[in-house]
Amino acid sequence: MAFRTLIGCIAALSFSISAWADEIQINPSHPDQYTVVKGDTLWDISGKFLKHPWQWPELWSYNSQIQNPHLIYPGDTIYFSMVNGRPQLSLSRPDYSSGTQQQSPCVLKEQEVKDGRTYFAASGDGKLSPCIRETSQEAAIKLIPTDVIAPFLSSPRVVSEKELNEAPYVVDFAGEHLLAGTGDRLYVRSILKPETLSYTVYRKGEPYVSPDTGELLGYEAKYIADATLQQEGDPATLSISKVASEIRMGDRIMSTPEEELTLTYFPRPPEESIKGNIISVLDGVSQIGRYNVVVIDKGTVDGLLPGHELDIYQNGRITRDPFSAIQNDAVKLPDELAGTLMVFRPFERISYALVMRASRNIHVLDKVQTP
Repeated sequence: MAFRTLIGCIAALSFSISAWADEIQINPSHPDQYTVVKGDTLWDISGKFLKHPWQWPELWSYNSQIQNPHLIYPGDTIYFSMVNGRPQLSLSRPDYSSGTQQQSPCVLKEQEVKDGRTYFAASGDGKLSPCIRETSQEAAIKLIPTDVIAPFLSSPRVVSEKELNEAPYVVDFAGEHLLAGTGDRLYVRSILKPETLSYTVYRKGEPYVSPDTGELLGYEAKYIADATLQQEGDPATLSISKVASEIRMGDRIMSTPEEELTLTYFPRPPEESIKGNIISVLDGVSQIGRYNVVVIDKGTVDGLLPGHELDIYQNGRITRDPFSAIQNDAVKLPDELAGTLMVFRPFERISYALVMRASRNIHVLDKVQTP
């Protein structure tokens, strides 16, 4: 699928943190030190020291040693302290070379291997001396686990009922095939004035409905295949270039969007007060937890942007009060903070969001709101 990729440097963002951040709040159970392990994210580590991990830029700016928190690696140890009433972080790195240089003076650097080094130290009798091969450290930790959201960045889509009803659809397969695969051709109704040669096959998915108003917000358009236009007309002919699922008669055809996908996010709360609901969960899971992708009933028209964080509140249950003077009296218990999510792909009326933290069970219809 065609798309453009935007990769930004978070540290270079120019807007002022003080415009949206309150005074930095330290996690009361923070550790005095923490050693980074493989799989950690900057958001996770910040949450060990802060009540609100989205305040991490302010915390990291208080230290002079960690100039770029995006260059922190597994094995590094981060230390927390208070200096003149301000929180401060410092960092130490393991000495990977200790003890090795003394045993062998020969060190084969990674760049030398790439350049094809062929000369090595030899002893007096002509035998090659042992040589240490130096390699770079593991990749620096990420801000968030982008590999989790990658499958949802370009598909599926959210479309209106009108868009679905007006889209061309598969009417038959060429060559008397009962099923179509890569390289096969499709006949599609009414592609008369094409503006592109790249098309995507979608199937109508579940409707997204506002639990507050009952209003239809859109439909999930499930990604089925990619196809290339060979001949315009009614029917038009398309050749299948990639298949993710079985193509069926009636599947809809839409031009492949040239989307701008953000692969680097800067988590922060929205500038506006937002209250909404979780209305669905993607990827077929039944239990919503950390790093699951959910759908919320707020989108760009409500001011949501990629990177915006919202708190998740578990709906308070209804409990019977056996001691009340009122017969069959019931009380609704307060909603409880259950976690945090980050919007990564907003549409007009709804958004896809990643659950970043889950302290309680999370369910469809739980509430979300600005922290």
